[in-house]
Amino acid sequence: MASLDQELEPVLDKDGVRLTVDDAIATVTLTNPAKRNAQSPALWRALTQAGRSLPGSVRVVVLRAEGQSFSAGLDRQAFTPEGFDGEPSFIDLARGSDAELDVTIAEYQEAFTWWRRSDIVTVAAVRGHAIGAGFQLALACDLRVVADDVQFAMRETSLGLVPDLTGTHPLVGLVGYARALEICATGRFVLAEEAERTGLANLAVPAAQLDDAVRDLTAALLAAPRHAVIETKALLRGATERSYEDQRTAERASQARRLRDLAGIGD
Repeated sequence: MASLDQELEPVLDKDGVRLTVDDAIATVTLTNPAKRNAQSPALWRALTQAGRSLPGSVRVVVLRAEGQSFSAGLDRQAFTPEGFDGEPSFIDLARGSDAELDVTIAEYQEAFTWWRRSDIVTVAAVRGHAIGAGFQLALACDLRVVADDVQFAMRETSLGLVPDLTGTHPLVGLVGYARALEICATGRFVLAEEAERTGLANLAVPAAQLDDAVRDLTAALLAAPRHAVIETKALLRGATERSYEDQRTAERASQARRLRDLAGIGD
């Protein structure tokens, strides 16, 4: 299966993350298939840097992974006394104050927050395992295209932890509270058919067709004018927090901006 970002000069290539840019399309690739793209604080910092490195020309960001697994979740080395080289272990972090822990976790979360920026649309191409932090990284994106071998699971609760990398909000929004609780509390696998049926996935395809399906979706997203997509995304993102009347007001204000822009009339 051809790489979506092959033959492009990387903008960033470090700590298991590669960013390439082809005009309006950026591709963020997890590049440690030998460890099933297990995640670490260094990888999270690289993901944060990738988001900050996007040129203004980028409209769609594709998130993908090398190998047979999207991401097996947090690297278990984090739970060992030695942790990662040059990093405090999670045991060391647990000995810190609540304020110190809050700051550290907030820094980790930054790797997962920028995918929902209003000026871009993000698409996760997911195959194989997407466990824990891997599941949450896929959930961080606006859209998900999955291979028929995908296996989502939220295993944090089974380890005595909670999902804390921004995944709980989109999960509840996509599948509802009851199903989200059941998925998290049991740690069970969600396979491709259920993911597509419940809205976790926009599309499920055979693994060999994953890259082609993502290319087709990306082309469709780029077909609409950029500012119309930005305004529409903002409207939809805020809809659940607004009342029906407030949403009507937001629609009118957004449409007025679009009409003035199309007519060449400034505010």
